Amino acid sequence: MKINFLTLYPEMFPGFLNYSLMGKALEKGLWSYQAINIRDFATDNYKTVDDTPFGGGAGQVMKADVVDKAIRSVYKKGALLYMSPKGKPLNQQTVIRLAKEDEITILSGRFEGIDERVIESWPFETISIGDFVLSGGEPAALMLTDAVLRYVPGVLGNADSVADESFAGDGLLEYPQYTRPAVWNGKSVPEVLLSGHHKNIEIWRKEQSKKITQQIRPDIWEKYQEKL
Repeated sequence: MKINFLTLYPEMFPGFLNYSLMGKALEKGLWSYQAINIRDFATDNYKTVDDTPFGGGAGQVMKADVVDKAIRSVYKKGALLYMSPKGKPLNQQTVIRLAKEDEITILSGRFEGIDERVIESWPFETISIGDFVLSGGEPAALMLTDAVLRYVPGVLGNADSVADESFAGDGLLEYPQYTRPAVWNGKSVPEVLLSGHHKNIEIWRKEQSKKITQQIRPDIWEKYQEKL
């Protein structure tokens, strides 16, 4: 998979994706990236990429002509994403769908956002990582990329690792995990996990997933109940 990052701060990439499993996958060539500096496409001597908004208001808006040239320089195929709190919430279904793409181009905005005419002129899918505002779209682009790459074949050492995670399969949150020592600070691992009885362990994990989901994410629990 190839990821194109359109940004005013290319030095932010690949960021934390250069470490651990993602970094190893990058070295192996399982994915690649390029960070395109939008400022390189400004035409004046000051490399201006923003201007005051029509109609007044605080802040600056990224210029349509500059951003459009940056997009044209790299986008040929695949998913075209714009990270914005105005987008649809990112979920695991979207992550899995995007992981099937050969190439993804991600536009990160700054200031008060990007001239809307650019968004209307290209087949953008606008995506939000939550109901909050960041200083720019770069951290969101990195988070999305991390989530997507985990589904690219070969990136994770064990392909089964994603099967039982939160939001996978039946959509419930993941059950609690434990490892050695069996007793720590006076707290013992649930006996069923030490029993070796795989069927009982499976039942326990399912019940724990239901309990956690119902307590923490009643919205997900409601959707789960509707499917039954």
